[in-house]
Amino acid sequence: MFLLAMRSIRQRPGRFLATLLSAFLGAAIIMTFNSMHDTAAQSGVDPVSSETLTTAASVVGGYGTLLVFFAVASTLTVNVRQRAAELELLRCSGATPAQIKRMVVGEAVAVALVGAALAIGPAMLGGQALLGVFQDSGQVARSVDHSFGPVALVSGVGITLLAAAGAAFLAVRRATRRRERRGRGRTFLAYAALVAGAAAVCTTFALSATDAALMAAPAYGAILLSVGFALLSPRLLKGVLDRLPLTGASGWLAVRNLRRRADHLSGILMSLILFTAVATATLYMQAVESDAVEASGLAKSVDAKNLETLNLTVVGIIAVFVCVMLVNSLYAATTYRGREFGQQRLAGATPGQVLGTVGTEGLILTVTGLCFGTVAALAGIIPFTVVRTASVLPDQGLGIWLAVVAVAAAVTLGTSLATARRVLRTPAVGAVAVAA
Repeated sequence: MFLLAMRSIRQRPGRFLATLLSAFLGAAIIMTFNSMHDTAAQSGVDPVSSETLTTAASVVGGYGTLLVFFAVASTLTVNVRQRAAELELLRCSGATPAQIKRMVVGEAVAVALVGAALAIGPAMLGGQALLGVFQDSGQVARSVDHSFGPVALVSGVGITLLAAAGAAFLAVRRATRRRERRGRGRTFLAYAALVAGAAAVCTTFALSATDAALMAAPAYGAILLSVGFALLSPRLLKGVLDRLPLTGASGWLAVRNLRRRADHLSGILMSLILFTAVATATLYMQAVESDAVEASGLAKSVDAKNLETLNLTVVGIIAVFVCVMLVNSLYAATTYRGREFGQQRLAGATPGQVLGTVGTEGLILTVTGLCFGTVAALAGIIPFTVVRTASVLPDQGLGIWLAVVAVAAAVTLGTSLATARRVLRTPAVGAVAVAA
């Protein structure tokens, strides 16, 4: 199975580029921030600098680990679904489910290892740049030198390989398990996340306006609520589709296609919900906190500066990863529809009508993800603002939310339409013949 995995990679390397990119970015981020552990462990580093570096590595390293897993899982899920016929042929040829799992996991680990190795150089440069940011803001002493040691290297390579192996195993397992079983488990986890998120949000009202942990409860509550919505994304999408009053050929086809592919599109919708919720909630709460400190006339403490830096860094990392996940998933999913587009054109649809359908699908996905992501974000923003400032809504207006919307819409619609336009360059007869 290992030899078969290596042969598959050599024969069709293009199908693994998305996984390679996800592993590269994930390993680079993990090693960049975990190099702060190596830097803090050097002799002569003062306690304040050491605490800042350790906190940054621990918090962002944890987020980075989760994002690596979700990013690799998203790309591998699409890859496995598109290879259903190939995997079924292997099974019919005598391969056992365990052998197929080992082959897919072997492919993922081999690609992830290459991605992690390529990320070492950029991670060294990124660690030096990150240390410079902390030093420029006064959070770390200028005398501290950057160190890229065993913690960064082992954690980056190890976590990336484990994430790739785990994500590949789950992807091929989902493809072979009964749909009803995984549906029940997913629903249970979704409702558990929603209950935990609601409890965390309600905890905010038990804290005081000056409590150091005030932002933690609503932030984690918003994240958990967004995870719950994300896990329920196939059901949410179907519920939205049942209530859409779309007319015309493009609208009718878009709703039909989305309803038929709701389970396959759950990864895209999940990314949109998580990005909208985490980015909107974090940026608004940080803006409210910064304005409250400024209004009090007090200077920001080192802890407050650390929190602000971490919040903005986490949002930046999430934005990069979500963009990568969306681009990878949308590109793979749209490219895979070459035969479908060819059949539509042979049936009389013009390229413009096909693009109109793809654009409508992307618009529905974007609006759905933004809607539920915004609900999760507001569930954290409103309690935090009420306790911190006695106002219901932040004074920052819609500017931050509109920026988040613009990024999500540009990535989703831009990737879908650009990929569909590229696929449509192939003649309809040729697209159907090649795909067949």
